[in-house]
Amino acid sequence: MSTQPLDLIGIGLGPFNLGLACLTEPIDELNGLFLESKPDFSWHSGMFLEGAHLQTPFMSDLVTMADPTSPYSFLNYLKEKGRLYSFYIRENFYPLRTEYDDYCRWAAGKLSSIRFSTTVTSVAHEESEDLYVVRTEGGETFRARRIVLGTGTPPHLPEACRGLGGDLIHNSAYLPNKAALQAKKSITLVGSGQSAAEIYYDLLSEIDVHGYRLNWITRSPRFFPLEYTKLTLEMTSPEYVDYFHALPEETRYRLESGQKSLFKGIDGALIDAVFDLLYQKNLAGPVPTRLLTNSALRSAAYDATDGTYTLGFHQEEQRKDFTVETEGLILATGYRYTVPAFLEPLRDRITWDGRGRFDVARNYAVDTTGRGVFLQNAGVHTHSVTSPDLGMGAYRNARIIAEMLGREHYPVEKTIAFQEFAV
Repeated sequence: MSTQPLDLIGIGLGPFNLGLACLTEPIDELNGLFLESKPDFSWHSGMFLEGAHLQTPFMSDLVTMADPTSPYSFLNYLKEKGRLYSFYIRENFYPLRTEYDDYCRWAAGKLSSIRFSTTVTSVAHEESEDLYVVRTEGGETFRARRIVLGTGTPPHLPEACRGLGGDLIHNSAYLPNKAALQAKKSITLVGSGQSAAEIYYDLLSEIDVHGYRLNWITRSPRFFPLEYTKLTLEMTSPEYVDYFHALPEETRYRLESGQKSLFKGIDGALIDAVFDLLYQKNLAGPVPTRLLTNSALRSAAYDATDGTYTLGFHQEEQRKDFTVETEGLILATGYRYTVPAFLEPLRDRITWDGRGRFDVARNYAVDTTGRGVFLQNAGVHTHSVTSPDLGMGAYRNARIIAEMLGREHYPVEKTIAFQEFAV
């Protein structure tokens, strides 16, 4: 057991907790440790398609929106890599996805507070000293005054496809399985959003080389674009978080289900590129591909004899059922937060809402004291579209750091929007 209590332990190392590690590194009053079960930093590596880029500008890096002078900024990364002028001449604010992952690896490599290959098995509270006790799979024990949860959102599989068998994949594992998919006679992609569109475009590009049939099916009423107008972007602001968080719980849940196009839509240029590619491919005759909307996956069966899936869909506007047979199956069905099992000893110390999800306080705390356990991401139902937004990660970390110190180390913006959300 570590003898000296730490000020904080971050569990999980995605971009948000990595950003917190960068921002706390120069603060002498905060002694932190960040634990990650994976052997190194990895961010959606199965979706590093050629040319794929972030949907947020480079300023949404790990630190800049809290501290533009930080040595862990994306611009400093470019400078050290000798690519700053190339990025400048490129005149594109959006980093490539592989580039952003490499940037995060670069930042992680500079920090002494990170421990990889360390799996947390339990987190308990020691009442006598008001400390959190973190135990790991390797038998280590750490004590800290605060915990910051950053375990992220794991891939979500529809109920009909759980335990189905065969070689179906979630889109997060697309690239390692691409060659095997293209060897099949048919491929069906279920879901919508940026990842689905990138995969469809990639497979459509090579459809005449491999000769498979390609289906893209979504329950959404259309292949909707990400809303990216400037007044809409003001919803990623401190004022909108204040407004949204203060709404009644049922109102927040209703808004959550209706705001997907604000952070789960497809880049408009990619939608146009898909259409243009379809037009180009069809010049030589009909292409064996189908795009279907308003179609919810209701059932699925797998025949191991011939390696075929039979998928049952319901066209929601027509109220008609139909089936699709396919050899390859890709589920671009998003990610969904699950409460980590290691939190079970803290269950009575965590705040829960009426639907059994974290009741996240405005300061991002989820414990009954309001100052001991903080949450990264996983708060769309309490903090709206700002929860998964990379651009708001540094803001949230600045708020969490202020809560820990009892003062603002990094100035925290209170108002940035021109519009008013509340009357």
